[in-house]
Amino acid sequence: MSFDGLFTYTITHELKEALNNGKITKIHQPYKYDLIFQIRSGGRNHKLFISAHPSYARIHITNENYENPSEPPMFCMLLRKHLEGGVIENIQQLEMERIFIIDVKSRNELGDTTTKRLIVEIMGRHSNIILLDKEKNTILDSIKHLSPAVNRHRTVLPGQPYILPPSQGKTNPFDADEETLLKKLDFNAGRIDQQLVENFAGISPLFSREVTHRAGLINRTTIPKTFLAMIKELKMVQVTPQIFYKQNKEIFYMLNLTHLSDYEQKSFTSISELLDRYYYGKSERDRVKQQGNDLERFIINEKKKNEKKVKKLAATLDQAAKATEFQLYGELLTANLYAIKKGDKTAEVINYYDENNETIIIPLDIQKSPSDNAQKYFSKYQKAKNSVEVVQQQIELAQHEIDYFEGLTQQIGSASPRDIEEIREELIEGGYLKQRKSKTTKKKKLQKPSLEYYLSSDGTEIIVGKNNKQNEFLTNKLAARDDVWFHTKDIPGSHVVIRSTNPSEKTLLEAANIAAYFSKAKNSSSVPVDYTAIRYVKKPNGSKPGYVIYDNQQTVYVTPDEDLVFRLRKS
Repeated sequence: MSFDGLFTYTITHELKEALNNGKITKIHQPYKYDLIFQIRSGGRNHKLFISAHPSYARIHITNENYENPSEPPMFCMLLRKHLEGGVIENIQQLEMERIFIIDVKSRNELGDTTTKRLIVEIMGRHSNIILLDKEKNTILDSIKHLSPAVNRHRTVLPGQPYILPPSQGKTNPFDADEETLLKKLDFNAGRIDQQLVENFAGISPLFSREVTHRAGLINRTTIPKTFLAMIKELKMVQVTPQIFYKQNKEIFYMLNLTHLSDYEQKSFTSISELLDRYYYGKSERDRVKQQGNDLERFIINEKKKNEKKVKKLAATLDQAAKATEFQLYGELLTANLYAIKKGDKTAEVINYYDENNETIIIPLDIQKSPSDNAQKYFSKYQKAKNSVEVVQQQIELAQHEIDYFEGLTQQIGSASPRDIEEIREELIEGGYLKQRKSKTTKKKKLQKPSLEYYLSSDGTEIIVGKNNKQNEFLTNKLAARDDVWFHTKDIPGSHVVIRSTNPSEKTLLEAANIAAYFSKAKNSSSVPVDYTAIRYVKKPNGSKPGYVIYDNQQTVYVTPDEDLVFRLRKS
């Protein structure tokens, strides 16, 4: 577990340094379990992100942008009433628990000074955000309600007293000395890393394994010395926030974990930057999955249906390729009608078209006369001959559909919740989906497509379309004729445009990297990316949304770099 009590200690210190005495200017609730506090502190504007998401609960300063609902949820309105305009008096950690306490001083409707307390509990699926009246210790409301039927220990409902989660009775590691450790640990019992977790508050297996690894030889001298040295680092906030990568596994922590030496490492300047980077896309993907699960399933099914259709049509085409064989059978049967009787299963005849006059065996329908069998093969020949062109056209159309749905699958893979709605709208307009019935009489129509903006290293603007609606708007309406346009070569992906007629080579490579990152080849290396001027990009009449043809292109090969994409993104 990365977000343990010790990690909570260090992020609390970081938040306190940045936000103490800061004024809360605005509060938003972009999603069900997520809050954004805009805070003015130290002459700077900060965005504090707080989440009680079952899988991605966290608290940190963020540089990410989140789209807010047109109408704020009730909990957000309550927070605005009590906390907007207030000043953060203190941010602290409750003992060594993953619980944050934020005290905010503000004025009520009568102008009297009051203090409200915001409790943030980071506890996996039990995470919560609770607003209290500090003086009375009563709950004003919470982002999740907890009735007595669900939890006997405590009730989390408006009007109820706030009760802390049950204490585990462990020792605070910041209060420990060598003698305490020797009393708590049984060196004869083994599993010292597990004993550290069981006896000291805020210690995760990640930290305890690092203690035993750094200690080397485990004994009564090395373990206390190593443990206390690491705790001293944290007490002095000597942290090195890092993410450790290995294949599809990622681990973050505020210390260098030497026992993960076989992992790739990336360091960050702050814990907030680390959390922003670690959760980049993860929680978004979860929301997209929930919001677009039915859409993704529909797209996959449509793609499979067309793939089956192509297989059947290919079989028909194979059959059609035997047209000349059917013609031969018909002619040979006609020439040998006198030698064939009704009821024969096959006819063995001389093939007059063969230079060696070899015999050929022709299958017959025992229910038909020799003449009718000949006519059957002539009919098959005519049908096969006529169907070749039609079948080829149908295969081409079905393949276009497969390519279209494959492109949509890729777009869903990098979509935001708003992007999902634009994809849904596109499928409705294309007649693939029916319009959803809305509870309200008026349905709010989506505004013009929302694009993503990046700044290259030399300050040149780069724009990305992440779905077909965005791609069409960017390429056909927004971009100027001499802007530079990018797309992965023969690979589903995004349209990317540099707002410049003569970009630097570095900007060209960075834009190509972004195009490769937002494509089906995101996890590949040496991805071919074409680029050309917008004036050479055309949309054929009657083509699918987002489909274009282009010429006068050049090709570069890049390996997608997520760190680069993240760094170039405009806040």
